[in-house]
Amino acid sequence: MEKSEFQVYEDKMRKSIDSVSADFASVRAGRANASVLDRISVDYYGSPTPIQQIASISSPDPRMLVIQPWDATALKAIERAIQESDLGINPQNDGKAIRLSFPQLTEERRKELVKQIKKYAENGKVAVRNIRRDAMETFKKKEKASEITEDDLKQTEKDLQKLTDDSCKKIDELLAKKEKELMAV
Repeated sequence: MEKSEFQVYEDKMRKSIDSVSADFASVRAGRANASVLDRISVDYYGSPTPIQQIASISSPDPRMLVIQPWDATALKAIERAIQESDLGINPQNDGKAIRLSFPQLTEERRKELVKQIKKYAENGKVAVRNIRRDAMETFKKKEKASEITEDDLKQTEKDLQKLTDDSCKKIDELLAKKEKELMAV
């Protein structure tokens, strides 16, 4: 059996883990973190553009982000995009830059965010298991067509299960880390 075919599924699982990690990064944990802006696009001259591409983002203190567009005409568009996002923070526009003040999270909000990240983690695991299922179907067809032996199929099945278990474990580790970060006072 070709290693490269197995590699395709390994890469897909890694991408699923990366996707979960990106989802986690977009959940704010009470501290100012520029990655919460990653999913917000601004309508800049008619095309959706990530904030990072049209402005510098700095964090002068742990609870504040300052967004300074290179083109002052983009200020209003950035402000509107943040208001329309699910960030839950009202931007302050001083005419030169936009300030985002991150309030301390309440216990209730922390619990909501933990539920949200658990959902992201479960979606990631479902994606990994779907990849395993697709891979198994592919390799079973190959075995039926006599492209691989029954022993190859059994070994591939074991390898896929280990890869799936490792991927799910990695997602659980990311979840535990993010949950700890959210619940830290």
